[in-house]
Amino acid sequence: MGLVLLVVIWLITLISTYFFIAKTWWLPAGASAAAAGIDHHFTVSFILMGTVFVAAQLALGYLVWSYRDRGSASTKASYSHGNTNLEIVWTLLTTVLFVGMNLMSSSIWASERFRAAEANAVHVEVTGVQFQWYFRYPGPDGKFGLTKPELEDAPNGNGLGIDSHDPAATDDVVSGIMVVPVNREIEVILRSHDVIHSFFVPQMRFKQDAVPGLAIHMHFTPIETGEFEIACAELCGLGHYKMHGILKVVSQEEFDKWLTAREAEKQ
Repeated sequence: MGLVLLVVIWLITLISTYFFIAKTWWLPAGASAAAAGIDHHFTVSFILMGTVFVAAQLALGYLVWSYRDRGSASTKASYSHGNTNLEIVWTLLTTVLFVGMNLMSSSIWASERFRAAEANAVHVEVTGVQFQWYFRYPGPDGKFGLTKPELEDAPNGNGLGIDSHDPAATDDVVSGIMVVPVNREIEVILRSHDVIHSFFVPQMRFKQDAVPGLAIHMHFTPIETGEFEIACAELCGLGHYKMHGILKVVSQEEFDKWLTAREAEKQ
């Protein structure tokens, strides 16, 4: 039985390791400026954790086989209080590993969350509502108009409750598709009207919860044009499965034309 367990443990370890090395299931190609750095840290994390995992499982299999029941009545078990020095060593190594990885990734994390967006960044307010996304642009004045919960009326085209009496709201553009220009920083202001949603664009390596009552500012820079799926990565209700949208990255010229056309529709 000890040999059987050794074989099973080692087979599971080697097969699962193969799938990671072969990248059978892996991240989609990155399309944002931060993707390369995030992917590098992701790979380093997998190599470090994978090495520890494989070593631990190989040792486990060996110990299961080495200390198997040999059916000898003379074999006696021995009790040990452990080795304090070894426990201190592996605790320190674990601490150094996790703290080190945290410090390595802190600059990537801070670059999209703690650093203020560039002055010429495109501002897009993203609002999650069961079970869809609204994307609002401030228009030529660069200001978002006021919104009021009592004014929300999705059937009549005001799902965000925009106050039409506010001068800053007259040129706001609301869209069901998020259109942004390539190679330009995009500041996302995340909001939620009901429950916690999670704005997730895998190709942009962008994922952040939208929390009711909060306006969460983040930013990213797309470096490739194309259409990318936006998913809600938080279980937000029975219709969660259909809460997805489209991020369309276009040239600056196409973006300007699109925004101008949408502003003209309001007049």
